[in-house]
Parts: sequence; structure tokens; C-alpha cells
Amino acid sequence: MPLKVNTPNILSDQPDSLPKNLAGLGLRFPYHQEILDTKPKIGWLEIHPENYFGGGEPLYFLEKIREHYPISFHAVGLSLGSVEPVDKDHIYQIKKLIDRFSPFQVSDHASWSATGNAHLNDLLPLPYTQETLKALCRNIQDVQDAFGQTILIENPSTSLAFISDEMSEPEFLNEVAHRTGCNILLDVNNIYVQSVNHDFNPHHYIDQINTNKIKEIHLAGHTVETEGEHKLLIDTHNDIVCDDVWALYEYTLQKHGSHLTLIEWDQDYPPLSKLVEEVNSVQKKLLKVKDDVTT
Repeated sequence: MPLKVNTPNILSDQPDSLPKNLAGLGLRFPYHQEILDTKPKIGWLEIHPENYFGGGEPLYFLEKIREHYPISFHAVGLSLGSVEPVDKDHIYQIKKLIDRFSPFQVSDHASWSATGNAHLNDLLPLPYTQETLKALCRNIQDVQDAFGQTILIENPSTSLAFISDEMSEPEFLNEVAHRTGCNILLDVNNIYVQSVNHDFNPHHYIDQINTNKIKEIHLAGHTVETEGEHKLLIDTHNDIVCDDVWALYEYTLQKHGSHLTLIEWDQDYPPLSKLVEEVNSVQKKLLKVKDDVTT
């Protein structure tokens, strides 16, 4: 049965729960005060709800920031791909925050990070098999029932693939969305990273995704590691979006239309102004797509 959480909603007089502009930014602790002080022109902000489980100062800042910006939740700890059911306390903690802040969207990843008593600080890949599909769909449905809303799942970033795969990643994601009713958060940087690591055509990947299920796009920077002739891309979120990813994003917009798009940056934090420049670049590309459609 869905979890019932009675938490006061702080937004009774908050008029803007949905973004007016599609370009958003991942909200991280170093920028809390500066965002409140400067209120940059950003369409929306996305948080990792796990960062606010402890309350205190982070929750105070989130309450203040939520007065000025629409917020979405991008969870990182539900471990939807685990063979075990999702931890009920984790669901409960996120549900309390949902009731308090009314995020316009909630998402997590098509990956796993917990098994038994082990909790790993990473988003680990899944084999794309019928067995995995069944477990993932069960956990997504349980979470959606508890939250009382549809969630989004994000395609992973991986450096390995399974020989046991029974379907491609796009086929897997489409089938999960079909069975559970969930939607897809399409991380274009992750697609590019995987296309290099696994040597496939990223445009073909994007072509296969169900357009009607895409509700958000992520963009970020990555790290390139080389050893001799071998190159490995790691999804570190610590640099600007590279030209190849921008080009792939533009292709995605042409193929699937305009969608909410987020700039992520999770370490080696630059000045906030640099991130706002990235958000502005997103907004310009979104407007260009809109202009191309109307002309």
C-alpha cells in the first residue's frame, strides 16, 4: 500500500510550480547562498533529495530557494535495479520532501547501488535481461504507488557491458516505460560516453527512444582517460559540455523536440556565472528549435 505521510506543504502561496523556461540547473550546496542573493534567470532547479534527509541548514536554504524557483527531484539512492524491493525508509524520506516542496518531477536511475546490507556510492549497470526487467519494473511501480505519481528513469553511464544482454539499452528503457507507465530522463552525455566506451552510433541510440516518453534531458561534462590507443570516458560532471555532446543534444532536439533540459555539475565547482552561461546556451538552442518549427 502507498505510504501515507502528513507533512505541511510550504507552498500554499507559491504560484509557479512549473517552469516557464525549459533550461534548468542542478542545485548544489556551494551555490545556495549566491542563488538566493543574485536570483539568476534560470528556469528551474533540480536537487538530489538525499542531500536534504538530514534537515538543518540545507533544508533551510531549500525552503528559501523554493520560494523563487520550480524544483524537481533527481534521486540517486532508490536503487531501482536491485533484485530486492526498494528500502521503505528511503521511500518515506523522499515522500516527506515531496509533500513539503511539491517538485514538478521526480526521477531516479535505471541502475542499482544496494544489495542486502551493502550500499555502494555508485550507480552500477544492469544486464538487460527479462529477469532484470521484471525486478526493475516491480521496484518502479512500488515507488510510483508510494509517491502517488509517475517518475522518470535515467539511462546510465557505463564502462562495461554484459554478454548476457537480451536486448539493447533503448529497447530495455522503452519496455520499462511501457510496462510501468514511467517516463524517460534522457541523459545525452551518458549516451555519448557509452558510444565511445562501447563503440556504437549514438544517433542510432537516440533514434530508438520512444519520443512520447521523454520528459527531461540532462547535459554534463565528462573526463577522458587514455592509455596507449585506448580511450575511456567517465561521467564525472566536472567540466563544461563538450562540442560533441552539444551536437548530439541538437540532434536529439531535432529528433524528439524541445524538452526540459538540465545542466549538471557535481565536483570541481566553477563560479555560478559559468553555470548560468551553460544554462543560457541550452535556452538558446531550445529557442532555435522552436523558431525552426514555427517558420
